[in-house]
Amino acid sequence: MTQRTIALATAGALASSALIAGVIAVPSAVASPTATEDGTSATGTSTAAAQRDNRPHRERAEARGVRIAAERAAEQGVDWKDCPGDWGLAKPVQCGWVTVPIDYAAPNGKTIELAVSRATATGDEEEHQGALLYNPGGPGGSGLRFPLRLTGERPVWAEVAKAYDFVGFDPRGVGRSAPVSCVDPQEFVKAPKPDPVPDDEADKRAHRKLAREYAESCAENGGDLLPHLTTPNTARDLDVIRAALGEEKLNYFGISYGTYLGAVYAELFPTHVRRMVFDSVVNPSRKKIWYRANLDQNVAFETRWDDWKAWVAEHDATYGLGATPGQVQARWEELRATAKAEPLGGVVGPAELLDHFIGTAYADFLWAPVAKAWSAYENGDPQPLIDAAAPDPSDVEGNRRAENGNAVYTAVECNDARWPRSWKRWDRDHTRLNVDHPFLTWSNAWMNLPCATWPLEQRRPVDVRPGRQLPPTLIVQAERDAATPYAGALELHKRLKGSRLITERDAGSHGVVDLTNPCVNDRVDAYLLTGEVGSRDVTCAPHATPKP
Repeated sequence: MTQRTIALATAGALASSALIAGVIAVPSAVASPTATEDGTSATGTSTAAAQRDNRPHRERAEARGVRIAAERAAEQGVDWKDCPGDWGLAKPVQCGWVTVPIDYAAPNGKTIELAVSRATATGDEEEHQGALLYNPGGPGGSGLRFPLRLTGERPVWAEVAKAYDFVGFDPRGVGRSAPVSCVDPQEFVKAPKPDPVPDDEADKRAHRKLAREYAESCAENGGDLLPHLTTPNTARDLDVIRAALGEEKLNYFGISYGTYLGAVYAELFPTHVRRMVFDSVVNPSRKKIWYRANLDQNVAFETRWDDWKAWVAEHDATYGLGATPGQVQARWEELRATAKAEPLGGVVGPAELLDHFIGTAYADFLWAPVAKAWSAYENGDPQPLIDAAAPDPSDVEGNRRAENGNAVYTAVECNDARWPRSWKRWDRDHTRLNVDHPFLTWSNAWMNLPCATWPLEQRRPVDVRPGRQLPPTLIVQAERDAATPYAGALELHKRLKGSRLITERDAGSHGVVDLTNPCVNDRVDAYLLTGEVGSRDVTCAPHATPKP
């Protein structure tokens, strides 16, 4: 998943968290029978069994539908033009649209338009190798700004930019591509939000009520597209975009959730793949998607939080936040308690603090600025911390994007997999984890809890095992990644025959390819430019540690 500030909003109340991403396809816009906590419908039949009965027919219809949509897209192509002024994509980036069906089982039914962007390769015609498509994660992340990496002066992309057109897109439901919404964006960002760490059973009941209301609000406001916001459908969209670009095979770069999207694409369309780079990998196991993946994430976030505390303690002379990790933790708990008793600036409570400090677990380039603002607070100037952590009600467009991203995240994760319906199980699992991993556990629970009462059909995730039809692929992973724990890269590596794994040892930034580490960068370049993956897996030393 990409780093995001995530809030769950209903009736003006919010609960915060941060998370990963989602999988599988969903049938029609008709909600499934009301399910009880044991997974049966109100009539006593198993909802899972009812869904299985219709699965083979639907999958055949979807496969036929994507072929039809791709053929149409190949004929129509993309009418590239200057991007609209409010998209923030200046020349030479161009923009266009690709039409896809809402439901691939009904390719002649309702359609939506997907926004796409492009910057053409910087090299000559002999160097050109086609288009490189990109997904930044989420689910709910926009990829439209990816072509700016080609137009900017980013050394890590310079060689690849000579060979490929950089193509980004907003996935279905995101940004410019038929955006969905669950709640009013201005209500969504209201602060302070309730403390995600419950003090008692009454707090838990309040959070459960918010989660249930949010799920209901999504069903009420999400429109026809909501049931069809799934990873397999987005993978099908990716194949239609490939066809619209005139590409026989797909070149793809995915980060975080984008790795799961790529993995599902590889399963559905193995013979359409040319090259694929998976950076910071979501565990594709059916057993992990998505409930258990989020439990694993809680453990990994605690580890990365410990890394940051150790760095802050090492630089106590600069920040004065504690000379040991334990002292830094104690100071954090004091800050949290202060903000709970009286929100900083009236708007920054424990939830807002977590949404801000969680950035340190995603990217170590945020270690210094977060520590600096906190240090200023401890030295009597709270404004830098308030400015950094508080939402901005005046940023109407930014708040719309945040709410839209959260809506898509929730819909995809909830539609993609069958979530536990029993609150007893959620409570047991998160109470146990919170003992040793309190940094994210309860916030993560509330973020995903709408899936426990999701009123639309939930299906079994795709079994990613594309076999030897898939050409060699490249996997890149930091060993201490919090958002997508390292075990996910090992699992994907096992499932993708002929893949190679590059591990960045003793590092934890989420999204490795964008960082400056020649050991990683040179191998990614070689793969994208020549298809060479090397004869063995490689472990690289970490990129440079940030300085205060």
